[in-house]
Formats: sequence, structure tokens, C-alpha cells
Amino acid sequence: MALQIGDQAPDFTLVSKGPEGPELVTLADLTGKSNVVLLFFPMAFTGVCTQEFCDLSAGLSEYESLDATVVGVSGDNPFAQEAWAQKEGIRVKLLSDYEHKVAEAYGVAYEQFLPDANLIMGGVSKRSAFVIDKSGVVRLVDIQDHPKDLPDFDAVRKTLGELG
Repeated sequence: MALQIGDQAPDFTLVSKGPEGPELVTLADLTGKSNVVLLFFPMAFTGVCTQEFCDLSAGLSEYESLDATVVGVSGDNPFAQEAWAQKEGIRVKLLSDYEHKVAEAYGVAYEQFLPDANLIMGGVSKRSAFVIDKSGVVRLVDIQDHPKDLPDFDAVRKTLGELG
């Protein structure tokens, strides 16, 4: 079941590929410093995901001015995420949920991803946005069932603005 507004966001520790190699990123460490925009996405190197994260990278300073850290989460391994980020100029920190446990905890894992296209991979993340405040409380939930649909980023920015 997906999280609801007002729920405490489940903490997690995931791997990101940093300049010095793999590094662990914990949600509690992020929320202790700023609000968090947690974005789940299906897969690196796909058209919609690339456009979404290139657009986010171009507008990252707007989120920073709203006291928010933006992170992306997918089931891709951290080395694939790093290659994608370098190829496309993505500046959003990407976290590997390789075992899909965080997607399941947040209620955003597909049971079967695109079965009509014969991509029957379970656990792939639905494209989703969560705004989590500095106390770790969920302030916005936007989960898209179709992988081509984007979250409402205007609502994300509005929610961040209300958090002050």
C-alpha cells in the first residue's frame, strides 16, 4: 500500500555512485538537512526518464532555493545510473534500489512492468514523487500508473514553498 500524506517516510539506505566510488545514502541523513523530493523512476536510459531528469537537472537550483534535496531512485545498479547520468548530464543524485525493497516500502513497485510489451519484470518503480519534510513526514504523494506520465512538478514546488 502506498504511503499517504502525513505518514512517516520509511527510512532507507541505498547505494549511489559518487566520485570516490559507491557511497551509502540514508534518507534520515538527507531529511536532517533539508526537505527531500524523492523521485522514483522506472529505468535509466529510457526516453521519458531521460527527459524528466535532464529537465530536473536544468532546474535544480529552483529546488535548492526551496530548501530541498532532489534524489532519484530506480532499480538500476549504481554503475548503470552513473553511466546514464554522465551521458545525459544528469546532476540529480541517483540511488540504486536494486532489490526493489524501497519501492515496495513506498508502495510504488509494479507487480508486472509493461506486460503488454512483454516486459514482465516485477518490482520496477512506478514514476512517483514524494515530498518529505525535515521531520521525515510525507507532505505530497504523486504516483503515476503509466510510465510515460510525469508527476505534477508544479504541485511539488508548491508543497515545498508551503513548507517554507
